[in-house]
Order: sequence, then C-alpha cells, then structure tokens
Amino acid sequence: MNYPSHLSHPVTFLFLSILLFHFHSPSTNQHNITLIDDQTSPSNGEDRGSHSDGGISQTRYIVRFREYKKAKDHKKMLEKNLKDGGWKWIERNNPAADFPTDFGLVFVEDSVKSQLVEELGKLGFVKDVSTESVYSRNLLFDGRYQGGADYHVYEVQKQPGKMFTSMSQEDDYSNVFSNFTLNWKRKLLLHRSQVTSMFGAEKLWAKGYKGGKVKMAIFDTGIRANHPHFRNIKERTNWTNEDTLNDNLGHGTFVAGVIAGQDTECLGFAPDTEIYAFRVFTDAQVSYTSWFLDAFNYAIATGIDVLNLSIGGPDYLDLPFVEKVWELTANNIIMVSAIGNDGPLYGTLNNPADQSDVIGVGGIDYDDHIASFSSRGMSTWELPHGYGRVKPDIVAYGRDIMGSKISTGCKSLSGTSVASPVVAGVVCLLVSVIPEEDRRVILNPASMKQALVEGAAKLSGPHMFEQGAGRLDLLESYEILKNYQPRASIFPSTLDYTDCPYSWPFCRQPLYARAMPVIFNATILNGMGVTGYVESPPTWHPSDEVGNLLSIHFSYSDVIWPWTGFLSLHMQVKEEGASFSGIIEGNVTIIIYSPSVGGERNPLERGERNSHKKSTCVLQLKLKVIPTPPRWRRVLWDQYHSIKYPPGYIPRDSLDVRNDILDWHGDHPHTNFHVMFNMLRGAGYYVEILGSPLTCFDASRYGTLLMVDLEDEYFPEEREKLREDVLVRGLGLAVFGEWYNVDTMVKMRFFDDNTRSWWTPVTGGANIPAMNELLKPFGIAFGDRILNGDFSIDGEQSHYASGTNIVRFPAGGFVHSFRIQDNSESGATQNVLQGSGMVKMESSILGLVEAGVGRISVYGDSNCLDSSHMVTNCYWLLRKILDFTSRKIKDPVLFSNSVKLASAMEKEETQLPSRRTDVNFSMYSSVVDKELVCRNDAPFEVWGTKGYAFQITGRNRRLPGYVGLDSADGIDSNTIISGFGKRFRKLEEPETPSDGDLGSIKDDGIQGVMVDVSNASFPNLRKMDFLGLLNKDEIDIPILVPAALALTEELTVHECLILVEPFVLGLPPGLCGLG
Repeated sequence: MNYPSHLSHPVTFLFLSILLFHFHSPSTNQHNITLIDDQTSPSNGEDRGSHSDGGISQTRYIVRFREYKKAKDHKKMLEKNLKDGGWKWIERNNPAADFPTDFGLVFVEDSVKSQLVEELGKLGFVKDVSTESVYSRNLLFDGRYQGGADYHVYEVQKQPGKMFTSMSQEDDYSNVFSNFTLNWKRKLLLHRSQVTSMFGAEKLWAKGYKGGKVKMAIFDTGIRANHPHFRNIKERTNWTNEDTLNDNLGHGTFVAGVIAGQDTECLGFAPDTEIYAFRVFTDAQVSYTSWFLDAFNYAIATGIDVLNLSIGGPDYLDLPFVEKVWELTANNIIMVSAIGNDGPLYGTLNNPADQSDVIGVGGIDYDDHIASFSSRGMSTWELPHGYGRVKPDIVAYGRDIMGSKISTGCKSLSGTSVASPVVAGVVCLLVSVIPEEDRRVILNPASMKQALVEGAAKLSGPHMFEQGAGRLDLLESYEILKNYQPRASIFPSTLDYTDCPYSWPFCRQPLYARAMPVIFNATILNGMGVTGYVESPPTWHPSDEVGNLLSIHFSYSDVIWPWTGFLSLHMQVKEEGASFSGIIEGNVTIIIYSPSVGGERNPLERGERNSHKKSTCVLQLKLKVIPTPPRWRRVLWDQYHSIKYPPGYIPRDSLDVRNDILDWHGDHPHTNFHVMFNMLRGAGYYVEILGSPLTCFDASRYGTLLMVDLEDEYFPEEREKLREDVLVRGLGLAVFGEWYNVDTMVKMRFFDDNTRSWWTPVTGGANIPAMNELLKPFGIAFGDRILNGDFSIDGEQSHYASGTNIVRFPAGGFVHSFRIQDNSESGATQNVLQGSGMVKMESSILGLVEAGVGRISVYGDSNCLDSSHMVTNCYWLLRKILDFTSRKIKDPVLFSNSVKLASAMEKEETQLPSRRTDVNFSMYSSVVDKELVCRNDAPFEVWGTKGYAFQITGRNRRLPGYVGLDSADGIDSNTIISGFGKRFRKLEEPETPSDGDLGSIKDDGIQGVMVDVSNASFPNLRKMDFLGLLNKDEIDIPILVPAALALTEELTVHECLILVEPFVLGLPPGLCGLG
C-alpha cells in the first residue's frame, strides 16, 4: 500500500486513535489541574547555545516513539538500549502524565550529541528525534548600533518558545509581540451589533440548540474560575511553566466569551457548550512544542469534540506539531484555527490553519470587506515545485467583536483570532443540532468543513485566496448538516475563468497552447471516513468537442488521510489549439472509497468495493482559451530557484524591516509579487511560472526570463543552457538581485531557546555567489555592498532597500550609478575611519547590454517589486526593462551615451562575494546533491527528463567579449528530448509596435537543426574558431546551431552575416555564400 510521503505510519496512528477513544472522560464536575514544571524558560538575554547543567552543555530533544506507552516505560526502553551516558530523561508532571504518550523529552550533552542522536534514530521503537521545537515562531529584533550614523547591523533577539504571530488587539493597543509593523488604530463603532445576531444564532436557540453536550477545547491563555459569563466551565488545565490556571492577559477569556458567553452585552454562540480551558501560553505569550504535544494528547484522551486555536505561525515544517494536529483530527476532533493577522500581505497563511484537515478562518469587517489584518493565501507548502491550495476556508466577522473581559464586563477586539472563535462557536452550535448518538457517524472534520464551505456566501470583490468559500452562513450550513449523508467532495468545486475577480489569478490570464502547465490545486474532503482511497485516476469530461483541445494531467493523494487529500490539475492546451479562441467547459470526476468502521486496509485490495462507502467528486471547469501570444509578450518567472522559510533561516530582503526578518511569503507572482503580476498583465504581458530547472523550458517561446530574488544554486547544465538561450536563441534575461554579505549574515544571528542553538542566515537576500556563476559567461557580477537610499531616473523617484551593487559589466553596456549609502561592514568601517556620519558612495545598480542575439538587464534590488515591504515600486522600470529584453526597444534615458561603458568593469574573482563554508546548503536546496529532473510543472513532453537537451560542443566555449564556461562536467550529452529541433523557428528581429498595436506582432523564434561538423564537409574547421564555439577544442559530436547557419540557401549573404556577426571570428567557406 502506498501512503503519502507525509504519512509514514498511518495505520499505527489510526490504531492508536481508536484506542484513545476508550479512555474515560473526566467527571462532569469542574476540574482545576495545574503543572509545576521543572523546566525554566530561558531569558531573552541568554547568550549560550545550550542548557548548562553543572558546567556541562546540553541540548533538549523531542524523541517520538512508534507506540503509545506510559512515560516511565519509554524511559526504561531508552535506558535499556542506550548503553552510554550523556543523556537525561526530563520528567513532565502535567495532566497528560496519567495517559500513555508517544514522545519523551531528553537532555543530551553537546559533547556526545551527534553520536547519541544518531544512535537514538536507529532504535526500532523510535520514530524520529528533533530539537525541542524544530522551528521558532515569533521574533523580536533589537537593532544595535554597529558603526557610523544611521548604520545598523541587527543582532536578533528571539522571544522564547515557538514563533507565533500576534494575538488580537484592542483599539489603540500595540502588541509588543506582533510579528509585523502594521498597527491599526480603530475608532470603535458607537452602536455595536451582537455578532451572534449577524448570523441568526437566535433562530437555532429558539429550536433548543445551544451547544449542549459539546466538549469545546480552548487552547489559549486560560480562564479564571467562576467567571460570571460562563455557565459550564468543565475543566481548566495548565501546560506552561507558570504556577497558575488564571488568564492574566484576557485573550483566552475573550475567545471563550465569543464561543460560549452568556452576558447580554457580549453573547456567545453556544452558551451551553462545555468549556475545557487549556492554558498553553504564558503571560508573556510564550509556548513550547512539548506543551502542545502533551495538551493535544490530553485532548484526544478526554474525548474533545471541537478545538479552537486562535493563533498560529509560519513554520509548517515543525513536524512534531503538524503531525500531532493530523492525529487530533484523525481522532474526530474538529479543529478551528485563525489564518493569521499578517495581512494585507499575501502568502502569509499561518499554521495550523493552512492544513487541509483544519478549518482555517479569515477575517472581514461589518461591510463584508476583507479585514486589513487578515492573512491572504495561497498556501506555500507546495512551492516552489507546485501550486498552493485555497485558504482560508471561510471568513467571519473579526473587526470590533465584543467578548468577555478577564473578570467581568465586555470589551472589543479585532483579529482573525477573534474570527476563529466566531466559527468555533458556530461549529459547537451545529454539532448540538445532531443527536448525540449520531454525532460520531455524521460529524467529523470533513463533514463540518463541507457544511461550512458549501453554505458560505461568496462575497463580491475578494478573490478565492482572500475569502476562501466566502462569509460564514450559519443557517445555510445548518440546512446542509441536518440532512447530511456522508460523502466526498472537492473544494473549491468550480474553477471558472469567467468569474473575476473571485477566480483570480486564473481569470486574469487565459490558457493558450505551448505554455507551461497551469496548476490548480484542489482539496478532497472525505466525510465518509478518516481514510479514503482513489478508485482510479481522475477523468476529464469535456462538454463538447472543443474540450478535446485541453490536456489535463493529474496528481493526487494515494491515501486520503486524515479526512482530506489533494487533487492537482496540470492543464495545457494542445498544439492543435494554438489558434483557438473561446471557452472550454466540462468537469473532472474522481471516485473515492472509504472502508467500513473497523477496517483500514485499502478496499480495492480486497475486492470489496460494494461493501464500502463510495462517492463521486465533481470539479466543474470553465476555462478561457486564446491563441498563443507572440514570443515577446511572454515572460517566464523562475520559481524553482527560490528558497523560503521554512526549512531554514532565510532572511528578508530589506534589512530595514526589523520585525519581520524571515522570508516566508512565497516569493511567487501570486503571493507577495501579486501587484507586479497584475501590472504585467495590464501591460499586455503573459506571465508563466517555471517550477523546474532552467533546462525544462523552450527558450524560443519566451521573450524574457525573469529571475527575481533567488536563493538557490544552479546545475552546470542550467548555466550552459541559459548561456546558449541568450547568446544563440535570443532569450531576454532580466535579473533582480538582493544583498549578500557574509559579515552581516553572521551579525544577524539569534539564539533559539527551543533548538538550543544559534540561528544564522543560510544565505543573503539572494544567493549572489550562485547568481554570479550564472552571469559569468556574460561578463556580469554583483558585489557585496548593502545599499540603501533614494535616487531618480528620468523624474521617477525610486528607493533602493538593502540592494547590492554591480562590479562586473562588459564594454558597450549601459550602467547606471548613483550616490547611495553603503550599510555593509566595509562601508561602516570606512565611515568610522572618516570620523563622520554615513557617507554616500557611488555605486552601480542597473546595467543593460545586448548579448549575442539576446539582451540582458540586471538590477541589484527586488524590494521595489515585492508587495510585502515595498517602499516605492519600480514597475515603470520593469516595463522599460521588458521593452528592451523582449522587444529590443531602447529607452533613450536608460540607453544614454553618458552611461555607456567604453571599457569593461572588472573585479578580481577573489574579490567577489563568496559562499559560506559553515552551512550545509543541501538541506535547503533543490539543486545541491539533487538530481536534475523536470517536474510536473514543466511542459508534459519533458516530465521526468533532464529537459530540452543540447549538445556540448567542446570545453571552454567562448564568444568574443564573454568569459568562457567550462562545460566539461555535468552535461549529459546523451539526453536529447524528441522534437527539440522542431521547437525552434527562424529568428526574425522583433518589431517595435506602438502601444496601440501590441497584438499585431507574430511569435517568431529560432529553429534549431542538428549539423554534423565532425566530418570533412568543412575542411578548415580545425583551423578556425567556428562561431567562437570550439575554442580550438576538437569536436566529435553533432552540435545545435541556428537553422540559418545550416539552411543558408534560404538566406541572403547579408541576412546570414547579420545573424552570425556577433559571434564570428572566422567562418567556414561557403557558410554565408562566401567562398
């Protein structure tokens, strides 16, 4: 049986889940349980990389086991199998201690850390070993003066515990733990409406439904005993290292009030709900992974029905936490979580709300507008090799909501952590609608999400990655749920290119032939059971013959667990549809099976299809198709070489943004570059996404390859192909770099008390050493300055935000330099020596040059394209750059003779930025120690291959004026994709139409043919540098050359010379009619 990669032991999880259901629930009397923990939370100022016990340095690890046992039994197993010392079991005296557990905490001495962790991992009963929290959540930054005036290098101080983004805020309240700079000062409504009445809760109350017999777990800051707003506080538990059960912040009490408050001024949705208050945050808003794991286990063991977590963070790779959430939902706990208060930024979904088995909630105001603070999608788990899912699932009112104060009275808060309990209260109310004896059969995380998203009211204006299914509609969801029969479905159930703006970004750009596959990632919701299986591959059913022009490939979950899976559509228009314009309609169907209760084996393996629950899911498609645009209109965005947090400390691009140092927004045209995407579409360009190596696209189809803020390395084959694509095939290249300075990276470290280690950036804002290798054949390189300042080009004001400088550029190119302050370590040193404030230095930041048949532009900063922390945009500059790289239009200001280089800018190789030697970059890279392969986001014809192959024509091939690239290593000259030669057409210089005639240009490119030059057809070949390619190396394989060079009878001598002139040192006799 094949399980998804994220689920290594599903049967074990499910078996343990069933066992845990048999643990008895606590009595109906209220319980107050507190934890006096022997762990002390390190202070922010701690400067050691590990815990010290009697002078011995130690690190704390979570050891996860394959089976649930009492903690003392796990301890005995470790003592029996670990013969050597150097470790210590950490006792956890909390309410979960009476139940079996699947993990333990241990201290490991740093002197034996590597050996002991490896030994632990080899034990058969150990699932895995990780530090206390693999990734942190909330960062605080303290800018410390390190040099001249206005110069800052930031040593980062991290708040203890897991990193969570900000909790909800009161009016005029600035949360010091906020992860972002946005600060909202709101004027409260003079006449506040009860949020319960906005959804019609009183109509269900009148029917007798008030949340009775529903166990609601609130994971927050606790609640005070005997609070007058609550009639049914069943249990309070404390999981922190503070000796109190009380809520001293007010956040947990407020959340409980929205769910179950009975005060007439701030009514909750389900006042009869049984409240189980889990205090998992300290008064300083700190929590640890182990606290959550124990508390989650206790929630499972005590039979919780609904769980609200009103806060989250970006680290979806904290596997102990993420997998425990899966286990929670597998045990039929409906989890509701806030999508995040990191709006209006895109790509800022918080975990666990971004998980498909969790109901992720965004916020709206009373005018049905998406609240400014509400995080926007898409999910970024799938990047860079796929496409994100639609999140949030739904939105609810989250602006100026009334809830309970700590002791008595009501107050107003705003945030998605307020919208989340609105939905959680509705869920409790809906659960109470179902008779108690039927709940375990009908209600589960999938069926509840189906009722919510299918009943939601779609808002006009916001798109799917802002509102999900739409605004919560309690009464519609009630109608769906009261007659619910277990089934599977797809969310979203429709992709309609004519429904704008809801279907953005899909509705913003039609499909066309010869494009990169367009990926749509839907979620399968399986209300029939915690585990499901796909009967057979999904099927595309076109509504008419036109639909046969569409080719769809699918990827999907082999096992749908827990309750959910994914269905990805990879859509391409077939070649015969290159001239088609119109609408393609149809639907995709997929049949889901779920086993009967008590069996978890795949029913298809047992041939018992008819005895198991079965459901057909339908996804409706309505797609707009246009004729293939001309080459110059098409821009290819390199997503493959982007690395984001997590898995590593990838720093933000602008160092001026001191309180959001992690680069975690996806760096995708549909996340934090969404405004740029819309601008390009408005300008008539078509933007396609490349999530595979540079060998996986056909350069003849694109005017420009756009490379922005890239952090990864490059395969040798990629560097060689890009060189050929630009110089020979006429591809335009536009590069936007970022800062890279090793000294600054070292100073940006922070101590993470969870991992008991120092965190240092694994790269800069961009990977400049890798980028310089890629640009080396063109004589271009970036430096290591960190530049900040304002400048103007042709009256356009721009801001340079922690960008880098250009230090190499070929003669004849056009380079723009400005006096901008240098914030790098070397710049600070110079300022100190001069004994003055920050001195502005002349720095080159923009370069443009014709390279062979192609054109290149480089700019040292991407902040002006990034919507997340932009100071000023440079879309005007991007348009002028694309005019040049795609259409050969030279702006008179950018190409002024005053900035033309008479001689090349040079810098010694040893003076260029170098890679860090203390980082294992393979942990984060898609390139280092990886295989070059085209993935399922590349054109179908190259899936699973190395891409559009080209033959190596010799070592150290050089073109006049360009540095050679040693291509002897790494190129597989035997890999030739069929049809490669057919994919290139004869090159014609692009026309330069007026803005009003953008549609009149034809798509032209270069056609390649294979020419055997190893025989005697060119007798003087070995004496000459044929097109500057051979460089006196012998050749014994065919080479790919432009068709014009082989089919010379079609060209005049003048045309042939124009085509090859940039390269030629000497021509074989007769090549261009010369002889």
